[in-house]
Amino acid sequence: MKIKAVAILLALVMLVVVSGQVVASSLNVNDPAVLKDLAKVRNATAKYHDVENALADGFVADPVCVAEDGFGGMGIHYVNYERVMDPELNLLEPEILLYAPSGDGLKLVGVEYMFAIGAPDTEVPDFPPDSPILFGREFDGPMLGHGPGQPPHYDLHVWVWQPNPSGMFAMFNPKVSCD
Repeated sequence: MKIKAVAILLALVMLVVVSGQVVASSLNVNDPAVLKDLAKVRNATAKYHDVENALADGFVADPVCVAEDGFGGMGIHYVNYERVMDPELNLLEPEILLYAPSGDGLKLVGVEYMFAIGAPDTEVPDFPPDSPILFGREFDGPMLGHGPGQPPHYDLHVWVWQPNPSGMFAMFNPKVSCD
């Protein structure tokens, strides 16, 4: 019985890794190091398909579903404010989880990394630090916080759970809807 459970677990891990490579390769991400990092992120965030796990780990739902006509959506942001205010970025601990409404509740579609460059509810500094880099990409920004209590920041969206025709690291995903 124990051998069967281990075999099933290994099969699931391989499925996550292979599916991550398929999604990434379909979006012209072909750098082996980036593909490896994307697979790590998928492994680290797989448990968040169940929103209850996100809540248990300190993520808080922003009640607004973000979408922009002509661009697509980002979905509903679940923010871990402790991670947001931590000055260190950790590839395996994104600050934000992105969920889209679906017929079965919320569906995990991506993650967002946020690098704060000031206190909550303040302006972007006159001389902001350089943009952080993950996956060989500079973050978007600098920008103001998007709502009350958010700091000025840089951010990077990563569509590890929902293919995005606009690109793996685009801000909006035309396949994500708030309807």
